[in-house]
Amino acid sequence: MTKNILTLFIAFLQIGSFSIGGGYAIIPLIQEQVVNSYNWLTLQEYTDIITISQMTPGPLVVNTASFVGIRLAGISGAVAATLGSILAGFIISILLYKFFHKYKNIHSISNVLKGLRSSSVGLIASAASTIILIAFIGSDSLDSKGTSVNIAAIIMFTLSMFLLRKYKLNPMLIIGLTGAVGLFIY
Repeated sequence: MTKNILTLFIAFLQIGSFSIGGGYAIIPLIQEQVVNSYNWLTLQEYTDIITISQMTPGPLVVNTASFVGIRLAGISGAVAATLGSILAGFIISILLYKFFHKYKNIHSISNVLKGLRSSSVGLIASAASTIILIAFIGSDSLDSKGTSVNIAAIIMFTLSMFLLRKYKLNPMLIIGLTGAVGLFIY
């Protein structure tokens, strides 16, 4: 049990070390650790956690750490994984703030931030494409055999995007409506 707790802490410390800014850009790194490296969750379970985290308060990495930790080692596992996920980010954020505040007028620092911004968009797009593929065809790869297209998911996705972009509806309303529709369709 102690080994599991230490492994959870270290794994989420690694994730937290690279998740400054958090959000969707960190999804591929979390997936690599909890699904691919340690096999703590299946890809479907991981996708479900991403979905649930959108409806619960708190950062994605903290919600995932708490879920994985409690699943593997109970409350102490959740505490260890959660602390691991926030510790490095907390320390690095303070150091980066001091650095960027001190050197904010240097042109090359501005260029570094532009490069980081661009890579964040790529990470977010990668995570979004994985979630879309799982929702639409049940796999994270287009070359999977025996997969079928989920027409209902595509329709709900399209309507959600339309309602959010055109009418600026509250995302919680969209989540509630699609959840209710999903209850009847699936």
